Amino acid sequence: MPGYLWLAIAIVAEVIGTSALRASEGFSRLWPSLVVVAGYGVAFYCLSMTLKSMPVGIVYAIWSGVGIVLITLVAIVLYRQVPDLAAVAGLGLIVAGVAVLNLFSKMQAH
Repeated sequence: MPGYLWLAIAIVAEVIGTSALRASEGFSRLWPSLVVVAGYGVAFYCLSMTLKSMPVGIVYAIWSGVGIVLITLVAIVLYRQVPDLAAVAGLGLIVAGVAVLNLFSKMQAH
């Protein structure tokens, strides 16, 4: 499976696990806690598979950057946590940083 597909699965699994963290209420609720553990387990396995074909710096930048944006969107929809202007600007800078790494860095795997 191509590295970017492994990475996409890792990101989705991490977002699912992180989204369930709040519902787990400090790991005091069984099912949300199991979703957290499963989500992070799948995420880290897929992340490790990604690292077989891509540089760790690029992988982590994409994984964390896309994950932050997706978690913010999930928080808006599920928890009504609307980011303010500073948060939106910060997210924009993160996305810009990931784009610069992917478009201009010589570290990028092709």
